[in-house]
Amino acid sequence: MKEYDISTYGERAAASYDAMYPTYDEAMIATLAKLARGGRALELGIGTGRIAVPLVEKGIEVHGIDASPLMIEQLRAKSGGENIPVTIGNFADVAASGEYNLIYVVFNTFFALLTQEEQTHCFENVARRLTSEGVFVIEAFVPDLTRFLGNQTTRAIQVTLERVKLDITMLDSVSQRITGQHVHITEQGIKLFPIQLRYAWPSEMDLMARLAGLELKHRWEDWTGRPFTTESQKHISVYERAV
Repeated sequence: MKEYDISTYGERAAASYDAMYPTYDEAMIATLAKLARGGRALELGIGTGRIAVPLVEKGIEVHGIDASPLMIEQLRAKSGGENIPVTIGNFADVAASGEYNLIYVVFNTFFALLTQEEQTHCFENVARRLTSEGVFVIEAFVPDLTRFLGNQTTRAIQVTLERVKLDITMLDSVSQRITGQHVHITEQGIKLFPIQLRYAWPSEMDLMARLAGLELKHRWEDWTGRPFTTESQKHISVYERAV
């Protein structure tokens, strides 16, 4: 098997992605549309357009960046997806033209950047692409290292008569790297969806933002705007230009 890179997950999961994640949070679409304030939006890691297409339907002009050509093929097959401008490449480079009122990366995709240097690089490039009143929005999980026993986990996601879905992960707490497989087992065989993530704490992301000339504007527990607390398992963080 070839070495894991930023396109690996998308290339392996593209054909099954929308079946694995068939729905989206309506509150997410409403909140992103509000934050765009009628201007252009850029999605980092646009994938199959699971979020971008509904946002376009709200009247927002959406552009995208993604490393996986196969994911973009799925996007192009959707009604409305054929007209979304997409750049193929590493979204940390934010290689898109012009400025945006909203740049966003959701569903933990920011953690697909596998080093602190690359994540910081992404913040810096986002800052260059925001309008003067633009915002950068990240949805990500809050790291919970208590989930790991002996630096590994195995979780059953689904068990039915027809299939078993497992998440198997290993933790390197020094590099903050999680290496895993989504394993789908059926009578027809086994499918493997490899994934690697470099998690970051919310406070670490705030420091990356400050280094890029951004500052935290909002941090919510969910897309309805509930306050972020010590019990929150994920966060939606909204950054703007520092005053």
